[in-house]
Amino acid sequence: MIITKKELAHELRELKINERSLRVPVYTFGTAVVGSGAAGLNCADLLSVSGQSVAVITEGISMGTSRNTGSDKQTYYKLTLSGDTPDSVGDMAKSLFDGGAMHGDLALREAAGSTRAFMRLVELGVPFPRNEYGEFAGYQTDHDTRTRATSCGPLTSKYMTEALERAVRAHDVPIFDGHRVVRILTESGRAIGVASLCTDEIDCFNEYGLTLILANNIVWATGGPSAIYAATVYPESQTCAHGIALEAGAAAVNVTESQYGLASVKFRWNLSGTYQQVLPRYVSTLPDGSDEREFLDEYFDGTTETLTAIFRKGYQWPFDPAKLGGGGSSMVDIAVFCERQKGRRVFMDFRRNPSPADKDGTLDFSLTSDEVHTYLENSGALLATPIERLAKMNTPAIELYMSHGIDLYSEPLEIDMCAQHNNGGFSVDMNYESMTLPHFFVIGEAAGVFGIHRPGGSALNSTQVGSCAAAERISEYERDRQATLLPDDTATQLSELICLYSKDKNGMTRSDILKKRAEYAKRMSECGAFIRSETEIGKLISEIKSELADFAAYTVSDTALLIELLINRDILITQLVYLSSILEYIQDGGMSRGSYLILRKGDALPNANSCIAIDTVHRGKVCEVLYTDGEINAAWKPVRPIPTRDNWFENVYNSYRKRFSE
Repeated sequence: MIITKKELAHELRELKINERSLRVPVYTFGTAVVGSGAAGLNCADLLSVSGQSVAVITEGISMGTSRNTGSDKQTYYKLTLSGDTPDSVGDMAKSLFDGGAMHGDLALREAAGSTRAFMRLVELGVPFPRNEYGEFAGYQTDHDTRTRATSCGPLTSKYMTEALERAVRAHDVPIFDGHRVVRILTESGRAIGVASLCTDEIDCFNEYGLTLILANNIVWATGGPSAIYAATVYPESQTCAHGIALEAGAAAVNVTESQYGLASVKFRWNLSGTYQQVLPRYVSTLPDGSDEREFLDEYFDGTTETLTAIFRKGYQWPFDPAKLGGGGSSMVDIAVFCERQKGRRVFMDFRRNPSPADKDGTLDFSLTSDEVHTYLENSGALLATPIERLAKMNTPAIELYMSHGIDLYSEPLEIDMCAQHNNGGFSVDMNYESMTLPHFFVIGEAAGVFGIHRPGGSALNSTQVGSCAAAERISEYERDRQATLLPDDTATQLSELICLYSKDKNGMTRSDILKKRAEYAKRMSECGAFIRSETEIGKLISEIKSELADFAAYTVSDTALLIELLINRDILITQLVYLSSILEYIQDGGMSRGSYLILRKGDALPNANSCIAIDTVHRGKVCEVLYTDGEINAAWKPVRPIPTRDNWFENVYNSYRKRFSE
């Protein structure tokens, strides 16, 4: 049964905002979960199961990264659950912590919670593969020391989200679908609710579609800063909601650390794993598709080296400046970037082999390295063409594109260097509660729990572990919950946003807003993505500050456009904080690391013989950033070490009993 919001218990309040009186519905819950991906839905379901009052607020239940992204074989990272090789929580925590610039207590929490979180997904019906004995088989992923990775195929996170949605709906958790949160309500320095805008007339009580949801705890599960870049693999349905939390006083951390890599552009998808290991042909063309040419051999010392670099892009998918010189796989990324900089389009072609290695339509396997040959041989894929090899090793990878109107058997795949994941986000403690905004929990990609490097698939593990940790802490809070009241200054908190709404038909159109958004994203991709220019970043920061100062000049004439306009504002605030953090890092002497290359004045792009200096000085510290009234305050802090634990059972047993009986 679908219950409209007007049928849920609520109070109608009269608010005077910008000299206008509005009748606004006010709903009250113990917890408001903002976001409907794998993290948000898991947290909502866990709270519901424990008897807590909870609601989900989402722009669209089918939007977001969890439901709409993946790779050739999307990885989920957890403690080893098969085979004879020893593993432990401590070992897994060390693998996470050793990525650099990551807090040890968070690494331990992510490791300790992984088995519990994984098995919950299994019980909910997510089809992770296991053998006849019940072992969940694994494989080794990047930055991993064991075989902790597993996968359901290209759509792992989609299956997770669908299973969690079924659970949430089975427990009748109210879902405010089609509601864009535009402000986090605060009182006395803590989060106490959210304000949303809705265009669905069924849910609307006023011309703005303004709704207020009070809650003792806010869970922010809105994903990464997806719309701040032009070249991105984030789904188009996901925009950006970081700016709202930054304005409310939530500190950001490690937002310098994003991952970038090759992805398709017509349908946004990571091109890792078997897409590379089958050795496709790379070509570039003029914008009209003419003047096709292969270009990779120009960046490597021979065909064998080129083939090896392509192959390694499969498991070294993120760009890494440490993998540039000496035939490193990230030179493939640089080559693609350089072709795009020339105004050319770049494609991966699975129909034919790279020409220097093609012999009468068949790959000349004598030109492949032992590493490549052994892998293809063990996979039963010593076949003539890339598409035949891909069909043998990973048929779903072909079917995925076919389902989106792209036939890899008959057409090449257009690609670009794209933003894919932010390792940083909002600063949280080991309960995933904001370090600066009490009762505001951040989970999933929005949480800044990772540093420079992270094992592949650890982001999916984090969605489940973080949401479980937050739900447990919220349950403790709820035992002593006091009534949540509407702040006296609610109208003031909302006035800056509502003033952008005007019945003047001469305001901005949707086309105007999206054109501006595209301009914002293009500038960010040009200087603040995987190639970072100190000079250009400084210029862009000044431009963004000016645009934010003048933003009140923009007006729109309906709620749908107001939502779009506020997304633009959110993007600008997020870009300002991210670029300011990057500049702070550079000015503190930071060098290339992780998934980005820093170019100072006079620096040129690397070539095959370049030796890139990789930063080591900043591995043991993180940069926390606060956004306050348009100003940026950055502070460097040492990472918290992996805690020393007392695991003597009797002590843990008695401590646990005391904690959960009080």
